[in-house]
Amino acid sequence: MSTTGRVYAEYSQPLWKRLLMTREAAVIALTLAVIAYSLVNVQNFDGPLTLKFLLQDIAPILLIALPMTLIIVTGEIDLSVASIVGLSSVVLGVLHQGGMPVPLAGLVALVVGAVCGMLNGFLIAYVGLPSLAVTIGTLALFRGVAVGLLGTTAVTEFTERWTDLATGTIGETSIPLVMIPFALLAVAFSLLLHFSTFGRGVYDIGLNSEAAHFTGVDVARTKFVLLTLSGVVSAFAGIYFTLRFGSARGDNATGLELQVIAAVLLGGVSIFGGRGRLHGVLSGVVLIGVIASALRLEGVTVNVTNIIIGLLLIASVVSGGLLAWLSRRLPRQASRASTDPGSTSTRPAARAGV
Repeated sequence: MSTTGRVYAEYSQPLWKRLLMTREAAVIALTLAVIAYSLVNVQNFDGPLTLKFLLQDIAPILLIALPMTLIIVTGEIDLSVASIVGLSSVVLGVLHQGGMPVPLAGLVALVVGAVCGMLNGFLIAYVGLPSLAVTIGTLALFRGVAVGLLGTTAVTEFTERWTDLATGTIGETSIPLVMIPFALLAVAFSLLLHFSTFGRGVYDIGLNSEAAHFTGVDVARTKFVLLTLSGVVSAFAGIYFTLRFGSARGDNATGLELQVIAAVLLGGVSIFGGRGRLHGVLSGVVLIGVIASALRLEGVTVNVTNIIIGLLLIASVVSGGLLAWLSRRLPRQASRASTDPGSTSTRPAARAGV
């Protein structure tokens, strides 16, 4: 009797294949290739200001992509993140204009973001409404409240100390200070998703929420927590966005949710849930940022940049579906060939001398 235990198909492969033959590894390799090409062929791409502005541009996307990754892994989606960015920006601006210090106004903005996320979480997790419909509705709701509070005006009188902090760098380097809170959040979300029972529950929900429920995962609470975290992180991104540009407006970050979702999907997260890793998502964000920065330095218009990024996203989604189809198709064909009565593998051996 064989003592060899069963193993999952993925773990039956050599370690190098499990590390390198993945979508995440492909995105990282493509990102490095694009960076290398840009350094050699794009004028001024290797300048210190390029790195600073690149990281500042993608910082809000990097921040929001952290909770968005976990949400999409569960099979849900949050389209209201950019509206929460705009609403938190307006709250910060209105309160500061009324005399409240920036730290206290920022704290209130974070609470507002948490409330927005809790509203999404309650409707999706406990009421059972589809996340796509709910967050489309709250997208319009939060944006409408933001524009209603401030109208078409903008608050621009922020304390120079705080705007300098949002645009400052770490020492003499070109790395913006916002990368410090991002790094802390990235570590926290990585531990949460990849090294905790909560994270295993997130994957279980994405694969089969009903089965996850029967194995002891609190599906509703998990979704509620993730959507609340999404609201808080989006509000923090809104505070950074406001202080970086020194302007609080109701239409700040319009369309940002599409860039976040594009980066998450490009980074290897399945839109159907159950699959994805944070390092792939972060590489996807950097890839989009590098492409946009390089094309901007080459004088390419924003519309062309969006077309290129859109085609890249479609290619990544199609390639993932195609590879999954091939992985299912090839074993079936091999199985049919091995059981075919006419095949040499199943034909009785001829007797010697006949």
